[in-house]
Amino acid sequence: MTAIQLTPAQRKDKRADAHHLDPVVMIGGDGLTPSVVKEIDAALNSHGLIKVRVFSDERETRVAFFETLANQLNAAPIQHIGKLLVLWRPMPPKEKTEREDRKPGPRVVKLLKFSKSGNHRPQVKKITVLGNQRIAAGGELKRKKTRITSVKRTQTD
Repeated sequence: MTAIQLTPAQRKDKRADAHHLDPVVMIGGDGLTPSVVKEIDAALNSHGLIKVRVFSDERETRVAFFETLANQLNAAPIQHIGKLLVLWRPMPPKEKTEREDRKPGPRVVKLLKFSKSGNHRPQVKKITVLGNQRIAAGGELKRKKTRITSVKRTQTD
């Protein structure tokens, strides 16, 4: 029995999500080799929901592959239709690394400009603000001014 049990409604949602996917891993004539299982495990870690194509004409071997993969990789079997197998496993949380040298990147800011008469809708404008820019009170985009040092200080150095 697999570790992940899904309700029919959850399985239906996963089938719908997998409809547009292309097969990520293909199982050839050698069958389930350790390298194929390793690739499927890596694909499940990176994508969560994957399709696997099996190049075998016997249905019994495809069913055996499907059950074996679900049991070995702790994945939920979603669908087996023809030569395609759909597997799902929740993706592990990604580790965030904090970098000290990193500065804030560009951000998108919405500006509202109201009409003078008040009868019209306000105009919404999206502006990308870079790290060296700021928005003035009138909605203008201004660059950060460079810091001016004293003339006397530069002469003594």
